[in-house]
Amino acid sequence: MNERRFLNQAQPQTLVIATLLLYVNAVFDVISLVPILILFGLALAAGGYGIANEQKWGYGLAVAAAVFRVALLLFWYGIDVLEFPIILTLMFDGALVALLLHPESRDYQRIWFK
Repeated sequence: MNERRFLNQAQPQTLVIATLLLYVNAVFDVISLVPILILFGLALAAGGYGIANEQKWGYGLAVAAAVFRVALLLFWYGIDVLEFPIILTLMFDGALVALLLHPESRDYQRIWFK
């Protein structure tokens, strides 16, 4: 049986939380109605769906989008990224990158993803 899912709770906790953060960030990006953020939102949602279905392309897309998002945030705001409203975005995006690149997440995707 080929079952598709949006969240796979059989995965390690780091990947489950990362998948949830991918979806939350995707929703906020899409509702912002900024064209570049809509593209990020679509990439994050597709990456989360790929991770939930244990696809290597999903993990790669999620990591690339999350890392590029942090880099763009740092480039766009510079040192001002440490000021109040933007630092929250940096913290959540940094946490997403950390969860995706955690050794437990990397090992699981290396062994089990197709």
